[in-house]
Amino acid sequence: MPDLHPDLAPIAQLVGTWRGSGTGSYPTIEDFAYREEVTFGHVGKPFLAYGQKTRDAGTDLPLHAETGYWRLIEGRDVEVVLAHPTGIVELLLGTFDDGVFDLGSSAVVGTPTAKSVTEIRRRFEVSGDELRYELAMAAVGKPLTHHLSATLHRVTVD
Repeated sequence: MPDLHPDLAPIAQLVGTWRGSGTGSYPTIEDFAYREEVTFGHVGKPFLAYGQKTRDAGTDLPLHAETGYWRLIEGRDVEVVLAHPTGIVELLLGTFDDGVFDLGSSAVVGTPTAKSVTEIRRRFEVSGDELRYELAMAAVGKPLTHHLSATLHRVTVD
């Protein structure tokens, strides 16, 4: 594997595979529990490749997946592009400081058949081999509301 691009050194702690569990809620659905795997990889270029998959904690059925790219821009600014199989694309902008990533949508675009999502906020906290996150969204006519939270642990360093 090539060396990590030097521009990514400040966020190198993300690289690897993370697994854990979380819970979800939203005013239009029943609360749920899930298992998750997240991978941050690289190819020596100035971006991290991101992949995420969740499964129902009780039935083990697939729930959600997303894929995209993270870039560190000029110091502590972060740009993230994510695509969802439900027809949603997120463009997130934010900052990174001392293991904390605060990201907010600059645009959320959907296909004609996607559910309406108008805003997403994500907060990631990395401490050693633990990654915690929270996600809030405004969707289907509801205001920005908590949706997901999870705690993951690093299982590999890629």
